[in-house]
Amino acid sequence: MRWDNLRLVEPADRGNMSAPLFQQGAVARRFDTPEFRGMTFYEIRAKSIINHVPAASRVPFRWTINPYRGCSHACVYCFARNTHTYLDLDFGEDFNSQVVVKVNAGSLLRKELAAPRWTGEHIAMGTNVDPYQRAEGRYRLMRDILEGMRDFAQPFSILTKGSLILRDVDLLQQCAKKADVATNVSVGFVDKDVWRAIEPGTPKPHKRLEVCRTLNEAGIPCGVLMAPVIPFLTDSPDQLESTVAAIAEAGATHISPIVLHLRTGAREWFLRWIDENHPELAEAYRRLYARSAYAPKAYQNEVGDRVRQLGERFRIGKTGPREARRIRPEPSTREARAAPPPEQLAML
Repeated sequence: MRWDNLRLVEPADRGNMSAPLFQQGAVARRFDTPEFRGMTFYEIRAKSIINHVPAASRVPFRWTINPYRGCSHACVYCFARNTHTYLDLDFGEDFNSQVVVKVNAGSLLRKELAAPRWTGEHIAMGTNVDPYQRAEGRYRLMRDILEGMRDFAQPFSILTKGSLILRDVDLLQQCAKKADVATNVSVGFVDKDVWRAIEPGTPKPHKRLEVCRTLNEAGIPCGVLMAPVIPFLTDSPDQLESTVAAIAEAGATHISPIVLHLRTGAREWFLRWIDENHPELAEAYRRLYARSAYAPKAYQNEVGDRVRQLGERFRIGKTGPREARRIRPEPSTREARAAPPPEQLAML
């Protein structure tokens, strides 16, 4: 089963391995603080932490780490929503408020990196749900994970909407001295009204761009995944220009535009939001996504071309001084353990 790695090391009932995860002995916690009100955290001891990505997946990497399942960012369009249904939770409010925490992530990572079969391939983080969502402020799983990455000279990349990544700049710098490290922040638009409505649990877009600037200034290369560009809401010429200009001002190393896609779970949740908040767009969305989870190729190409032209106009990725400050790993390590090019994160 795809989610077997979420089972407890010692299930409460070995004779009922098909029981929901949370009936197998996971510890449920609730915290009476404003940022966690209404949320439940299920602490589990996972069986594995480095996940193999099936060859059929539309991504350019083979290995990922996801220390959390579910996400307090509560992005209406999040493509990962349907993964919660495999845990007997729903893709709507449960995804926003019922978060699985793999409390043994750090120790498990060291064990798997030390295994003879591990060859040191690149590991991507933040490809399912955000490792720097609010829960990370309490559980601090990424500190342990990054320490393991550093000690094993493991190349990796991180994609995040969270500003909490700045807490770990010291460890990211240490990791970058041992192997290639790449980061990206996700900023699809800078329209504050759309942000409040559709990404309610995330830092403001300009705060995320400040994260990009700070990481680059610290020698950690950081680009921007301009995702998602949302049809009819954030794709006007003025909106695209404003977003790309802000990304350029932040000193991003690169920009990768991705148009909204609506897989199962995300599709139902997003279209319900459209029906309730923008009923005048409902029929247009159903036509645009009638045949696929992805917008028509012609539309994607049009948006991509506009963003690339704007990127060239604003000279994104051509700021020499920031590139010169990049921390580079020792030549022998860097040559053997190279991270994929930045555009490999542009797959969501």
